[in-house]
Amino acid sequence: MTAVLENRNSIGLEKADYKGLTSTLCPGCGHDSISARIIDAAYQLGIKPHEVIKLSGIGCSSKSPAYFLNGAHGINTVHGRMPSVATGAMLANRHQLAIGVSGDGDTGSIGFGQFKHLVRRNVPMVYIVENNGVYGLTKGQFSATADEGQTLKYAGTNELPPLDLCAEAILAGAGFVARSFAGDAKQVTELLKAAMSFKGVAVLDIISPCVTFNNADESTKSYAYGKEHEVAIHEINFVPEFAEIVVDYAPGEVVSIKLHDGPAVQLRKLSKDHDPTSKMSALKLLEDGQRSGELVTGIVYINESRETIIDTEDVHEMAIAHLPERLLRPSRESLEELMQDFA
Repeated sequence: MTAVLENRNSIGLEKADYKGLTSTLCPGCGHDSISARIIDAAYQLGIKPHEVIKLSGIGCSSKSPAYFLNGAHGINTVHGRMPSVATGAMLANRHQLAIGVSGDGDTGSIGFGQFKHLVRRNVPMVYIVENNGVYGLTKGQFSATADEGQTLKYAGTNELPPLDLCAEAILAGAGFVARSFAGDAKQVTELLKAAMSFKGVAVLDIISPCVTFNNADESTKSYAYGKEHEVAIHEINFVPEFAEIVVDYAPGEVVSIKLHDGPAVQLRKLSKDHDPTSKMSALKLLEDGQRSGELVTGIVYINESRETIIDTEDVHEMAIAHLPERLLRPSRESLEELMQDFA
């Protein structure tokens, strides 16, 4: 009996309760690594699966929600339109944890405008971009994040500069922006836990190698490049509100950032002197990393001062599905009063 209890989290669930269907993605796909990390993060935080809504668009990345949190609500939307549905879902029920999984094409191309406006409105959700630089589902065409000058067997040479989705998120007003590499399990898990506890939109751009179409060593989206060029800007430790705040790594300069309602993220500076609370420092870090060819990972920018769309739109505490009719249907008197304005 004791052994069974030891395998359960704070709400009495086993890790198996957070799994999904068997993946049909290519063996070795970075997207499956990210799904595994979402399972780890949700299990460790003691999240109730039925209080989660999983959202995605179209693409290999958008198949991922089927592979984690089988007990959660879920919806696949039209290509690039996940942000609109996520916005509506959070306005309908503010108490859900929304986890959106998108791709570099789904976010950076057809869904780019929707992505920017979701961030601008600060819709409270975890927005994960599984970034591999290609359209894997339609056989490997270049996406908007593909490297300039990159050559692929079936797609030719890409002549356009890549979009930096972290920079785009910062410029649009995101309060939590991070980049990671699917092969860095510990960092991805800690970033996800922090993102799941953040009040506003949390954007995670995770380099997720496509082993079929874009895993040449020279590609910045490959496993080899990621392992060789990853530069972590800090060591990340997420501290939940019910735990004593301690540092579990070697002494060094530590920045503790308190999140909404109790938890904290502790950042120990490593190779770069970076202030994650400075927007200008964040943008410079991204630009310098792109110029030097470094895959800079960690929390790039964090700011909890912005109100979310829940606050600005004064969304009712109760979910729309549970609101009484008197709050949903205008009375005859109110309609007659309104019509008088047009008389």
